[in-house]
Amino acid sequence: MSELFSLAGKRALVTGSSQGIGHALARGLGEAGASIVLNGRDASKLADAADTLSSVGISVDVLSFDVTDHDAVRSAVDGFESATGPIDILVNNAGMQHRTPLEDFPADAFEKLLQTNIASVFHVGQAVARHMIGRGAGKIINIASVQTALARPGIAPYTATKGAVENLTKGMATDWAQHGLQCNAIAPGYFDTPLNAALVADPEFSAWLEKRTPAGRWGKVEELVGACVFLSSPASSFVNGHTLFVDGGITASL
Repeated sequence: MSELFSLAGKRALVTGSSQGIGHALARGLGEAGASIVLNGRDASKLADAADTLSSVGISVDVLSFDVTDHDAVRSAVDGFESATGPIDILVNNAGMQHRTPLEDFPADAFEKLLQTNIASVFHVGQAVARHMIGRGAGKIINIASVQTALARPGIAPYTATKGAVENLTKGMATDWAQHGLQCNAIAPGYFDTPLNAALVADPEFSAWLEKRTPAGRWGKVEELVGACVFLSSPASSFVNGHTLFVDGGITASL
């Protein structure tokens, strides 16, 4: 049974992994046996994240590139594969949020959300998948959101990007399952992360969330690790195009 969930001998690239959900997933995959490739744009944060993982015995590489730059992504991934070795698992985690009522939402912020939250999934997914296809195997996990299925005031463009992540995941599975890839998504509910810091600090919002969520609390980033290990491991060999909600039941209840 343990072999079903073992990632020994595998290498995982996690985008946006210097903090928050990305860092927690990188650590979890490392503890399951994978070597980790951290990605981000802030060199100092990446160095600190790498030191943290190395200190607990996880093998770590750092690959700094802008996930919204198609050419930079392709160059970085191709160069890493050539110089270091195969990327067996990709977690497309990089993302951002911008909260403004839709009628006042700045056009430049909308475009930035599109590039960071959805175009990056295409850029990195395509670059990595080209190598996976040649090997006849690979795991791609895209980080969606509870907003893949639900909307809230003030974040309509974010909701649109996360809906697109789910559908792009289905498209990846449809095109690439025949080549031995499994492409799935994880949709976190409300987790205590830097991206949600303003909401966590708002007593009124936290009270609303605790009442709205059947589990009655914020999620902890470590609670996403099991889903990610499952979707990265042999245990999910016939799971494809699926979005796994890890949300304390919020999408199951009115």
